[in-house]
Amino acid sequence: MPARRLAAATAAAAVSVLGALPAGSAHADTGKTTGKADAVVLRTDLNVALLNKTVSAPLAVALNEVHAPQTADKTALSATLDGVDGGKPFNVLRADVATARAAVDKQRAEGYSNLVNATVHVPGLATMPLIQVEQVTSKAVCAAGKRPTADSNVLGSATVLGKKVNLTAGGTATVDVPSVGKVQLDLSKTSVTSSTAAATALNLKVSVNPLKLNVSEVNGQITLARATCESPAAADEPKTPEVGNQTKPDPKPENLAETGGSSATPYLIGGGALLLVLGAGAVTLARRRRTGADADA
Repeated sequence: MPARRLAAATAAAAVSVLGALPAGSAHADTGKTTGKADAVVLRTDLNVALLNKTVSAPLAVALNEVHAPQTADKTALSATLDGVDGGKPFNVLRADVATARAAVDKQRAEGYSNLVNATVHVPGLATMPLIQVEQVTSKAVCAAGKRPTADSNVLGSATVLGKKVNLTAGGTATVDVPSVGKVQLDLSKTSVTSSTAAATALNLKVSVNPLKLNVSEVNGQITLARATCESPAAADEPKTPEVGNQTKPDPKPENLAETGGSSATPYLIGGGALLLVLGAGAVTLARRRRTGADADA
């Protein structure tokens, strides 16, 4: 191939190689995912036996239950159970404050629930509340890269089936009222793992026999002020593996979002540079041959 054509072809190839490099990108996907958070002020899982146990009706309700990102503040606190009090709605919960909040972002997930001056009723106990509490709160916090935390508190006194109960955080209490029923309370329960947290202010195991309003028995569980969370995924950090007594850096990632480069970039640049050098040499050689030919002439 004539030197002039060789030079032109080499330069074009170099431009083609350099033009094949990916363009830069202003933003990169971090790969992070948000965590989870939930909160509820009251949840029931009760079975109500009607008409001398000939009919059973489940009472499974969740009041002010939220999933991130949501907040509820004193919304509907009543429930309807067919066959009880003519099917009229009855207030499962009355409270001055009934708040549930759940929020998440890429760094933190948090669930929070709070009840102030709360009264819980079950079917058949028209005049006697199942439980009355001054204040209960639960909070679960999960931050990326940190151990989650869970806290729950039962503040002030509580009255169960008309009896005042002394509450101890993390303990249990049992109230047994003849001809009415029995309630076992688990207080301020928390659970924490490496990536999740859960807090429950009060969990009640209920077994009552009111014998009123066509209700013969109520059995099951009631949860007051529960909050849970799951940590957002932490960003991956580059690691430096050990080789003997020395360290060797990890290879560069295949996609460098800020520069748009890749693992093949050094080779492509090296190849392009070599082609440019060869092209320049070919042009110089062509010029020398032309000069020599002019001199001989």
